[in-house]
Amino acid sequence: MPKVILIQPSQYEPNGTTLCKQKVMSLPGLALPILAALVPEQWEVKIIIELIDDIDFDEKCDLVGLGAMGYSIVRANDIAKEFKMRGKIVFLGGTMAPYITESMKKYYDSIIIGPAEKSFPELLHDFESTGRIQRIYNRPLDNLSGLPVPKYELFPIKKIRLMLPIQSSRGCPHNCSFCSTSAYYKSHYFVRPVNEVIKDIKRVRQLGYRRFFILDDNMAGNAKHIEELAMKIMPLKLTWAGQCSINIARNDKLLKLIAKSGCRILSIGVESVSQEGLNDLNKSWLKTNKTSELLNKIRKAGIAVFSSIIIGTERDTEESIRQTARFIIKNRISIPVFNILTPLPGTELYLKLKKENRLIHEDISKYTGFQCVHIPKNITPEKANAMFWWIYKEVYSVKNILKRNLIVGTLLTQPWVSLFSIYVNFHYRKYILKGINPLML
Repeated sequence: MPKVILIQPSQYEPNGTTLCKQKVMSLPGLALPILAALVPEQWEVKIIIELIDDIDFDEKCDLVGLGAMGYSIVRANDIAKEFKMRGKIVFLGGTMAPYITESMKKYYDSIIIGPAEKSFPELLHDFESTGRIQRIYNRPLDNLSGLPVPKYELFPIKKIRLMLPIQSSRGCPHNCSFCSTSAYYKSHYFVRPVNEVIKDIKRVRQLGYRRFFILDDNMAGNAKHIEELAMKIMPLKLTWAGQCSINIARNDKLLKLIAKSGCRILSIGVESVSQEGLNDLNKSWLKTNKTSELLNKIRKAGIAVFSSIIIGTERDTEESIRQTARFIIKNRISIPVFNILTPLPGTELYLKLKKENRLIHEDISKYTGFQCVHIPKNITPEKANAMFWWIYKEVYSVKNILKRNLIVGTLLTQPWVSLFSIYVNFHYRKYILKGINPLML
């Protein structure tokens, strides 16, 4: 019986040698259990999440698959090297796969470009038929119908706390210039049949979880779809979290409906407190003069806000970043996370900065989101790096953690949400003080 091992790599701590490890994690990715569900019966498949699992490089297997995102590509390359030394066939997928340089390709026998639901079964068939796999697989998806229920049971379940992931859509209807999602999915937005999504949620419940996370890039990109889904989630009496644009707060009916269906946390891309900065990123549809009002509507619905914010936009200065910190604290954003503006290959931003000769280098392994790799207009790369860590330490001081999370609408109505947010804040703070970007864990 042939065997394939699928691995989600961890990342290195700032010393470049010590691996980030945890005893438990709150939320794993979804790619590995989806791929595992596509493996034919005559194959054996194993999942490894390196953050909470150890890798046995001498384990018997035929194929090793790695999925890399951001800085984890560095660790993925090292893992691939170890398996290649032992004669294993190694392939790479994930959002970094289309952009790795020629120097990195030596670590992999094959690279899967884009979504793997069609490419991965073809790769397995090729190996089973010929003992070899192709150098490149690139089979685009045209819809999300008929995907199998993910093999959640292959996760190290006892090491995953609180919730499991599900997916109801992919891509985003917007086309922000910095967004790798738009580039990865070629600006397409796909929704899954609602009944198939509900099957996944019921499987999560069968495994003993009362909470799940909708990992969509923008779950509310199709309002009718998320309305139908929320109506079918409601009878299940589960609680959940999701990701979407702040525009969901403009739809009072939809916001109330998802809250009633059990939504307790929303991850929202705030990106910048500067309208000019947003305009530069093709995100002019987001209006900064409405951001506070919309965030308040989400909180009043009993939903905590997990926000992502970009440092190093064209309009950023040291003072604007300090202003951003004040905005986060004033608006009591429960769990803020930051990225330095990063021109990932394939994005409109990358093409623009490359044309303007403003890329510092093109070493993709350093396109991590926590070090500046381009020359901003109003702040030096060195100052952007310094302010990235300054704002993290500022908003994650003990005083500001409590200020952002104790006086919020969810404290009385949904106390577990506030307690969970405080737990996440102190968990993130531990890594921030070590110089590790918590968003990469």
